[in-house]
Amino acid sequence: MAITPQEKIKIKRTIAELKSHRAPHTEFVSVYIPAGYELSKIIQHLAEEQGTASNIKSAVTKKNVQGALEKMIQHLRTLTKTPPNGLAIFTGNIAAGEGKIDMRVWSVEPPVPLNIRIYRCDKAFVTDILEDMIMEHNVYGLVVLDKRDAMLALLRGKTIIPLQKTHSEVPGKFKAGGQSAARFARLREGAMKEHFKKIADYMKEQFLPLGNNLKGIIIGGPGITVHDFINKDYLTGDIKKKVIGTKDLSYTEEWGLQELLDRSTDLLANEEVMDEKRIMENFFQVFRENPKKIAYGEKEVLKALEMNAVDILLLSESISEDKIFSLEEKANVGGSTVKVISTETREGVQLRDLGGVAAILRFEIG
Repeated sequence: MAITPQEKIKIKRTIAELKSHRAPHTEFVSVYIPAGYELSKIIQHLAEEQGTASNIKSAVTKKNVQGALEKMIQHLRTLTKTPPNGLAIFTGNIAAGEGKIDMRVWSVEPPVPLNIRIYRCDKAFVTDILEDMIMEHNVYGLVVLDKRDAMLALLRGKTIIPLQKTHSEVPGKFKAGGQSAARFARLREGAMKEHFKKIADYMKEQFLPLGNNLKGIIIGGPGITVHDFINKDYLTGDIKKKVIGTKDLSYTEEWGLQELLDRSTDLLANEEVMDEKRIMENFFQVFRENPKKIAYGEKEVLKALEMNAVDILLLSESISEDKIFSLEEKANVGGSTVKVISTETREGVQLRDLGGVAAILRFEIG
């Protein structure tokens, strides 16, 4: 389920608050609990860390680390189970000056299921995982397959979300006694076709309902198998035109999905840049044909946001994070689409030179 603008703003505010604090020593505790993980195991681990913290030489640091861990344990004991998407929890003494205590706890359910477990004690809270989850990312379909297995997943940002797993009934390479080679080959061929049909059906079921939110599909597996799957009419036209590339892989299942992601950075980077170029080309086309339906510069765009006239808000990554956050918050109130544009393209550089803030409007405002 997609994150709502209100949920996104709430998480961004929490992240901004967490990033505003820094500890003099490694005493801020960050814990990420995967979806479905038992809280009792986390509590036990934190209690063990409390014991380990007794070895810290600095009395002040020891007190702050143990206090943070106790605060986190107390909070977790108020929960009956791990939330559906897992949990990110942060504790630490944020009081300025030694000897002062202001022990705080922040607890956030991530917008998508967490699949990693992290415990870290540092001078700053670990927020990069949450930040990545709420970034405006395209969604891609991932498929890894071989002659025996297949797995479908979604890629949102850097997070792989498994969707469907299937196993074929293709016989092994060696035939049972008494079977002719020709009959055995036919059995293998028939089972292979059924396997490929099933994968294609699952792709249609899982990916087509995503509509325009699905920016592309990447398929990975042994080169010959992937070639046979793509080039023998198993995929419908709607799915086939979404395939942006294939990769030759050594693995399937979860390992295969990770290998596919690692090998697809070229495809994904190119897709993201092309998407940015399309948006900016649209902006400049409207600028040429109907300049009253665009706004640029912070002052003009703020005026358009106040009138609820902004359809698409374009923000250059070159402007400050605080300004991006503030303008995005205003845009979400009016239901505007927000796009953060890199400076990696000529059009992105033009947006930066326009002041880094521009908009395509819903209606003319002057």
